[in-house]
Amino acid sequence: MRVGCGFDVHRLVPGRRLVLGGVEIPYHLGLAGHSDADVLLHALADALLGAAALGDIGRHFPPGDPRYKDADSLVLLQEVYGMVREQGYRLANADAIIIAQAPRLAPYIEQMRERIALALAVGRERISVKATTTEGLGFTGRGEGMAAQATILLLDRSEGSGL
Repeated sequence: MRVGCGFDVHRLVPGRRLVLGGVEIPYHLGLAGHSDADVLLHALADALLGAAALGDIGRHFPPGDPRYKDADSLVLLQEVYGMVREQGYRLANADAIIIAQAPRLAPYIEQMRERIALALAVGRERISVKATTTEGLGFTGRGEGMAAQATILLLDRSEGSGL
């Protein structure tokens, strides 16, 4: 078994789409970043890379590289999972949380789970996504940005656990 954790933060700004878990959320602000700035998928990618000891997302997809300008983070997540599988691991489960004061994310959670599961070619029951606020405290509470945290459990593909 290999465990990885990931964390990501992006600033909220006008003039950008808000994309979380591969789902576009209607909101008057979006997340600033070189790619689509999907904090949830970036945290998941870092957790996958960490569990396999493959570095971090910035190492594989440098923010200054024009190839990743406005990149779809679902595609990047699939690429990361391909790297992990090449190392001989498979996903047992993923647990992630989005930290944001607004907008209300509960109506979009199941769609995020579905998109992530599809991108990773696993059943939705292996993907957990939650959302929380910080009760008005800190940069997320003031609506200046969003954060996400993820934990991943990988198993060696050669182990016959039925996963």
